[in-house]
Amino acid sequence: MLLAAALLLLTAPARAEQDRTLTVVTWGGTYEQSQRAAYFEPFEALTGVEVETVRYDGSLQALRDHLADGETRWDVIDLIRADAVRACDAGLLEKIDPAILEPAPDGTPARADFIEVAIRPCSITQLVFSTVIAYDNRAFPGEKPRRVEDFFNTERFPGKRALRKAPVALFEWALMAYGVPRQQLYELLSTQRGFDLALAKLEEIRDELVWWQGGQEPVDLLKQGKVAMASGYNGRFFHARAVEGAPISVIWDGQLLDYNAWAIPKGADDGDLARRFIGFATRTARLADQANRISYGPARKSAQRRVGLHVTAGVPMRPYLPTAERHMETAIPRDHTWYAQTVDLRQRRFRQWLSDDAGDTEGEAGREPAGKPAGD
Repeated sequence: MLLAAALLLLTAPARAEQDRTLTVVTWGGTYEQSQRAAYFEPFEALTGVEVETVRYDGSLQALRDHLADGETRWDVIDLIRADAVRACDAGLLEKIDPAILEPAPDGTPARADFIEVAIRPCSITQLVFSTVIAYDNRAFPGEKPRRVEDFFNTERFPGKRALRKAPVALFEWALMAYGVPRQQLYELLSTQRGFDLALAKLEEIRDELVWWQGGQEPVDLLKQGKVAMASGYNGRFFHARAVEGAPISVIWDGQLLDYNAWAIPKGADDGDLARRFIGFATRTARLADQANRISYGPARKSAQRRVGLHVTAGVPMRPYLPTAERHMETAIPRDHTWYAQTVDLRQRRFRQWLSDDAGDTEGEAGREPAGKPAGD
């Protein structure tokens, strides 16, 4: 009887873990697939906890709507870092004690190992992604486009261009096409003249523009030969080229850097389990594992050093990461303060400019977009 009682005590915690479910809100697509392999399945194997995912559109409004009825069914949410900061300020997220973060394998404390400002009161930055310009290799058998200004040069590099139908990255690239230094973009865009110049540059290629809204659309447009160049997410373009063999190349000049962060919705049913997952998912080995599956840069320096070959394509991953040294030389760190302060202005100016386009509707361009559409 004593032996049976002891065995019952030993197995009870395991059974309790197996009865628990962790609900993670994320983006879907190849991105979620990489998370499933790098984080969710290993966490399930370690703890016996089932990880269920919910796909969302990446907007802060989706979190607000979920919390509105007072019943929080989400445990962990993957947010654009700027949205995580805003959500924390609005009281929509739980606090996260940095003590849950493990040190690097060599003993380096987490705070010293994570990239700058990755550790926030309510969120932990996990990766770096970027919005880039890519082109169809078949469209340019001779000279290849290499810089942002080539996107706007339809005489030298003819063909349709695809842009996301949202006021994100467009203004920065338009000013770069004039030769404005990266360090001065947001200063100039804080003036009326900056907006006017950017829209005038976009006007030069208006007749060649095709608009997209879903993350897979620019990849498909390039693969189908419907456009010669397109904006999009570096992870999508990498997957198309390295895994699917699509004739697509990326122009790293002017990549717009952004960040994803783990957070816990306010009132989450299992906050302790959520913190345990975030501590696990931000380990050096876990972050490096995801970067070997999709070309997003890990938020830990120790993980960046461990990135190797893609798990199926076998190509070296470091040259495809936004954080590669040569890519960072011409990168644009997204100024989230400017984006937050110009929400209404950007929407209004963009809608006004689109008003002459017969295909525009208020619903398509009339709201602040999420950082990445679902499915990236």
